[in-house]
Amino acid sequence: MSVLVIPIVILFAFYLFYKTKYFRSNRPVEKKWLSAKSSIALGLFVCIFGINHLLFISHSMITFIIVAIFIIYGGFFTWIGFKKYKHYLPFAVQEAEMYVTKK
Repeated sequence: MSVLVIPIVILFAFYLFYKTKYFRSNRPVEKKWLSAKSSIALGLFVCIFGINHLLFISHSMITFIIVAIFIIYGGFFTWIGFKKYKHYLPFAVQEAEMYVTKK
């Protein structure tokens, strides 16, 4: 069994966790922030899944092409998700503080 299976399962669980929180949230900025976090988890999941296949599956040209697509796609989603996460974090904190003071 591959060592990378454990991070793959954990990242997929984080993706599902953040998507569930996204659908349960009522605050608009928090939804965008949670969406960014789920994008990071999904991107890392796809990237590590590709690396896992690169290391432990048969090596043919088709495998290399598909793995390259997975790694590039996962890296792109992770990068975009991280940029969105950094952008929405201060707004989400501000929105949460406003929500607490209203109660």
